[in-house]
Amino acid sequence: MVTDRIAAFPRRGGARPQVFLRSGIWLYVWSLPLALFLISPFPILIFYLLRIPLWEETGSALVRQAFQLTLQTSLATVLAALVLGTPLAYLLARQRFPGKTLVEGLVELPIVVPPIAAGVLLLLVFGRQGALGPLLERMGISLPFTPAGVVTAQLFISVPFYIRGARLGFMMVPKELEEAAAVDGASSIRIWQHVRLPLAFPGMFSGLILCWARAVGEFGATYLFAGNMPGRTQTMPLAILSAMESDLGAALLLTGILTALAFATLLSAWLLVGGRGESSLAL
Repeated sequence: MVTDRIAAFPRRGGARPQVFLRSGIWLYVWSLPLALFLISPFPILIFYLLRIPLWEETGSALVRQAFQLTLQTSLATVLAALVLGTPLAYLLARQRFPGKTLVEGLVELPIVVPPIAAGVLLLLVFGRQGALGPLLERMGISLPFTPAGVVTAQLFISVPFYIRGARLGFMMVPKELEEAAAVDGASSIRIWQHVRLPLAFPGMFSGLILCWARAVGEFGATYLFAGNMPGRTQTMPLAILSAMESDLGAALLLTGILTALAFATLLSAWLLVGGRGESSLAL
């Protein structure tokens, strides 16, 4: 038995076996390079941000327009994800139908598809020469290279995060509570208001946070499908690309803003989880 072997290890007083101490030291040493690799860019970014005139860079048109457009389009994306994604998430969580596994896989496929390839896919469907492009033009709708195209690209890339979180949230709602509420005479709307949504809220909110964060940081699909036009389709990630050629201070400031938003996203998720355990964030 393993426990018998451990008990047979020689001990000096109440000290732990030296083999565990040695392995613990090597564990720290082995983990240090990767930990430094992941952590070191952030304090270095702060160091450079403190050396540039932040007030002047904040007032630049490039930073101001990119920040406003990113905020507007990402909030529109979150709203669309909430309205359109909630029914689909509930369907996948509670209903059984032929091909459900395939549908679940296709819904989550944009998470792993390279963003630049996602931009090509969107052009194939919604581009002017795409499958639906001529029909949309006859309806007076144009998506490529417009702010609506930015939202479309962000939604395609980020909505799977909300669907996954909301689906997990709905799966945590006991069917017995819904049945008990129905027996007591509660209508379908009342069951949604007082049973399903309150109990599924943590998963839905976590999914929305990740959806918004992914929309804010979207680059490849937006660049290919909506372009990089300042004040029209240039979000913060695209503005960083442009600023690296002419204004390093603006690029650093935008990088700092995106990093701060990412940190706030993680912090919000951690605070939301609280005592529920890390599995609640395994979206």
